[in-house]
Amino acid sequence: MKLYKLPSNTLLEIESEFRLGPELDWDDLLGRENLKSLLSKESMAWEKLSAGDAENLIQEELLAPMGNQEIWAAGVTYYRSRTARMEESQDAGGADFYDKVYAADRPELFFKATPSRVAAPRGQVNIRKDSTWDVPEPELTLLISPQGKVQGFTIGNDMSSRSIEGENPLYLPQAKVYQGCAAIGPCILIQDSLPENTEISLKIYRNGMLASEGKTNLTQLKRKPQELASWLFRGNTFPVGCFLMTGTGIVPDDFTLAKGDEIEISIEGIGSLENKVGLI
Repeated sequence: MKLYKLPSNTLLEIESEFRLGPELDWDDLLGRENLKSLLSKESMAWEKLSAGDAENLIQEELLAPMGNQEIWAAGVTYYRSRTARMEESQDAGGADFYDKVYAADRPELFFKATPSRVAAPRGQVNIRKDSTWDVPEPELTLLISPQGKVQGFTIGNDMSSRSIEGENPLYLPQAKVYQGCAAIGPCILIQDSLPENTEISLKIYRNGMLASEGKTNLTQLKRKPQELASWLFRGNTFPVGCFLMTGTGIVPDDFTLAKGDEIEISIEGIGSLENKVGLI
């Protein structure tokens, strides 16, 4: 089951059948428990659409599939991310921190974005003018209910300034949180789990040409989704649910984003999230 947010409607795909519903309150919607069961029942009264009509709606203007939910993120959950973070922070003396958190019981969790800082599918994400090394981080992103249950998955783009973070690990909020620092979409896949071999891919285009690419899969994710959700809910409450980016296993080397670049992140079973890069 895939749930899309449109400017004036809600689109639901169930086993290749499409149903168009009303504009919903996404705080109320994503704040429900047993979301899959409830949507299955309520959508029976929605208008049926052909695949072609549904595709036209999806290609027009999608919104980020969220209400007022916060987005949080986990770091150093892939071995590739661990080595990259150690390399970039070595001069600042922070390399050991990343090695230790990779092996620790407690994961690295940090606040990523408010809804106003999140770009929609095909919208603009940003790099910072005071940064010299910027990358997208393609991440499986969890939809978590107010009770801490993983209810679905979407694609997340955790835009990151590696130069700022590498200068000093204490600069992490400035490297991670700013206007246009994240994107999610194109939909939410409403189900309890994903196959462990699910592939995540990244492509970056510059002037229409492929400039960088990479792939990984969920077998490389050290910490399982529900484990990360459980840690996030220790000492925290989320009345309308929340999203949690689970970390990246794709770190472009010897590459930095530039204004005008186009980013495409794909996750099997969910789809593709595309964004253009701006400068702020």
